Amino acid sequence: MATASESMTQNPPPAQPDLSAVKARQQGAWSSGDYAVVGTTLQIVGEQLCEALDLRAGQTVLDVAAGNGNVALAAARRWCDVVATDYVPALLQRARERAEAERLPIEFREADAEALPFADESFDVVVSTFGVMFTPDQDRAAAELLRVCRRGGRIGLANWTPDGFIGQLFKTIGRHLPPPAGTRSPALWGTRERLAELFSARAASVASAQRHFVFRYRSPGHWLEVFKTYYGPVLKAFAALPPAGQAALEADLVALIDRFNRSGDGSMVVPSEYLEVVVTKA
Repeated sequence: MATASESMTQNPPPAQPDLSAVKARQQGAWSSGDYAVVGTTLQIVGEQLCEALDLRAGQTVLDVAAGNGNVALAAARRWCDVVATDYVPALLQRARERAEAERLPIEFREADAEALPFADESFDVVVSTFGVMFTPDQDRAAAELLRVCRRGGRIGLANWTPDGFIGQLFKTIGRHLPPPAGTRSPALWGTRERLAELFSARAASVASAQRHFVFRYRSPGHWLEVFKTYYGPVLKAFAALPPAGQAALEADLVALIDRFNRSGDGSMVVPSEYLEVVVTKA
C-alpha cells in the first residue's frame, strides 16, 4: 500500500489558480473596448431590480461593479443616497456623465468588489447587475457584499444563468479559449445552489426569480460587430486567436444566435435568461 506521501506524489492536488493574475486579466478585458455601449442597453434590468428590492426614498444604496451605472441611476431616480463603485475608472466616468446629464446626485468611487473600502454595515441595500458575478474569488466577493450591508438590509443581484444566451456565450468562448484551470464559472452566480452556498449562512432569506433580458439588434451581424468592438471579453477573445480561430469562433457565435433568435425576420431578438436575486441579511 502506498504511503500518504507517495499517494500525493502520484496524484498531486490540483494547482490553485493565481486569482490575482486572473483579476488583472479580467480588469484588462473590461477596460478594453467600451462596455458602456452595451451596458446602456441593459438599463431596464436595473429598474426592475430596484422594484424587486422595493427601494424607499432616503435609503443608502451601494452599487458594486457598477459598470456605467445602470442600477445606481435607477436607485437615484428613487431618491436613494447612492454610491457607485467599479475597478474600471473609464466606466465610472461614463456613469458620472450619465448622472450629471440627469442631475442625479451619485457618489462615484473606484473600488475592488473583493475589498470594498467601507465600514461594516454601512448600507441599507447593496446591488450589482452582471458585475460582481465576474469576480475571481466568489466567496470573498459575497462576503464583502454581506459585510457592508446592515442587518436586516438587502442585497439585490442580477446574474446571467448558465443555460441562458450570455451563459452560453461564455461557454462558447471557453471552448476556443479555455479559462484558467481551477477557476469557477461566473454563471454559477446564476444558480440557486451556488447562491445558497454564498449567502444562506448569513441570510434570513434568499429569494430568486428567473427573468429575461432581450437583446435587440439590427441583425446577428450587427450584434457581433458591437460585441467584438466594445464588449471586452469578446474583443479580447478574438484578439487572442489566429485568423482561423477567429473564423471558427465567429461561426460558433452566429450559430448560437440562430439557436436563440426569435425575431422571425433579419433582425436579432434574443432573450437571455438571468436570475434576479434578493438576499435579506440576518
